[in-house]
Amino acid sequence: MTVLRMQKDRGAGAVSGSGMDLVVEKRSLSLRVKIALGVAAALLAAFGFWWFAPTGASQTVTMDRVTVSTVTKGTFDDFMPLRARVTPLLTVYIDAVEGGRVEKMLVEDGATVAAGQPIALLSNAELQLSTLARQTEVEQQINNMRSQELSLAQTQLSNERAVLAAQTTYEKARRQYEREKPLADRGFVSGKQFADTQADYELSQRNLAALKRSQSTDARLQGSQLTQQQQAARSMQSGLAIARANLDALQLRAPVAGQLSGFSVQVGQSLSRGERVGQIDSPGRNKLIAGVDEFYLGRVQLGQQAALDWGGKRYAAKVTKIYPQVQNGQFQVDLQFAGAEPPQLQRGQTMQARLTLGDPAPALLIPNGAFYNDTGGAWVFVVAPGGGSAEKRTVRLGRRNTDFVEVLEGLEPGEKVITSPYTGLTDKTRLDLTK
Repeated sequence: MTVLRMQKDRGAGAVSGSGMDLVVEKRSLSLRVKIALGVAAALLAAFGFWWFAPTGASQTVTMDRVTVSTVTKGTFDDFMPLRARVTPLLTVYIDAVEGGRVEKMLVEDGATVAAGQPIALLSNAELQLSTLARQTEVEQQINNMRSQELSLAQTQLSNERAVLAAQTTYEKARRQYEREKPLADRGFVSGKQFADTQADYELSQRNLAALKRSQSTDARLQGSQLTQQQQAARSMQSGLAIARANLDALQLRAPVAGQLSGFSVQVGQSLSRGERVGQIDSPGRNKLIAGVDEFYLGRVQLGQQAALDWGGKRYAAKVTKIYPQVQNGQFQVDLQFAGAEPPQLQRGQTMQARLTLGDPAPALLIPNGAFYNDTGGAWVFVVAPGGGSAEKRTVRLGRRNTDFVEVLEGLEPGEKVITSPYTGLTDKTRLDLTK
């Protein structure tokens, strides 16, 4: 056996065991690899943000902020609700024809009056004096014309008498001429005497003809003058009647029967000519005035039927007048009751009416909502089948009433749409719906 002895190095000191350890070299990533990994991580983060973050054309909305309705098939009732105001069917205004001072009140405001009933008494001294002066002047002129008529009648009578006298003279001369002519032919009457008789006969004949012509001319001129005088007399009588009517107008009267309203004049008050003092409303006869949105201007026609529910009963009415002037987005229509009207209606009272625009017809319907005002019926948000989102879709909507909107194109039965307001959503194409 061979024994190997290991000698200890005295100068080296104690043995450490480091001679038995292996030195391992560390191996790190290069700079290029680190940059590539960093860029890849950034791209991955950006893609994740783009995928999961909402875009500018979409918005996340909670379900409690929107109203979801279902597209259904049904019958569309083409009507329009109206808020109508009660007003008298006939209103006649009372004006002071002549100005004056109120001397006496004969009725009170709100009273029911008959046609022609006095309601107030006015006084106007200047009008009374001028009317009396005009009456005196007219009477004098009428008397003068009557004197002229009498003179014309006397002249006509004188002409008739002159014609009668001339005719009598002519007849005598004719008979004398007819007696002497055969005697003169036989020589029993001298030639001088017969010549005188013939001259008298011819003179009386010409005189009668001249008087008749003069009488005809005078009669024609006198008749024309008499006609003119009669017309002038009638004109003066009419003027006098107007003056008396103006004087009588100082007593205010009710022009028609009805209820007096707006009559607030007081004793001692001075009224000017033409000043309005009140009005008379037709009793028990009323009409309704309603404002209609200008959207329906082309669809409202005369004679269209309306219904009103009042006191548990339904009353019928119809459109009797359309005012085409649009103010504040509305135009006015008059509705008149077709039969009996509700009892105890008061002026200014409001009533709810339903104006029928067309016959009921089957249609595809969605509930009416505020979305229509935001889109004009051109598009809606359609909810996806899962209910997690809603997409903007172009549609065509038709008629609408207070309950439903008619769908013409773009939707199918059973689909769900958002019918709540689209405030702040009109520029979006997609909505993400969350609980």
